[in-house]
Amino acid sequence: MSEVDPEGAVQVLAALDRMFEQMIAQQRQKVLRLAREAVPNIGPEDVLNPHDFPELKAHPTFEFEDGLLSGLVAAHIAARAEIHARFVPARPPDAR
Repeated sequence: MSEVDPEGAVQVLAALDRMFEQMIAQQRQKVLRLAREAVPNIGPEDVLNPHDFPELKAHPTFEFEDGLLSGLVAAHIAARAEIHARFVPARPPDAR
């Protein structure tokens, strides 16, 4: 693997953030749309606790799409952590 300078790593991280944020926002919209097929008045916060709505368990694709959303969020966190750990130097505690 080639070496990446810290500035380059920050640029890659920013590009990854934009990509993941767009993908996650799109998947959140899809999950909310599917949830509203089963529970018409459900809100975005309610979707975070789908176990409170038995209708969502019965929906044919809700859990699958919600799982994809969880995977995207986990991948975003993992990618950020890996890039920071490998390429972005830690700042001293007193640096601001």
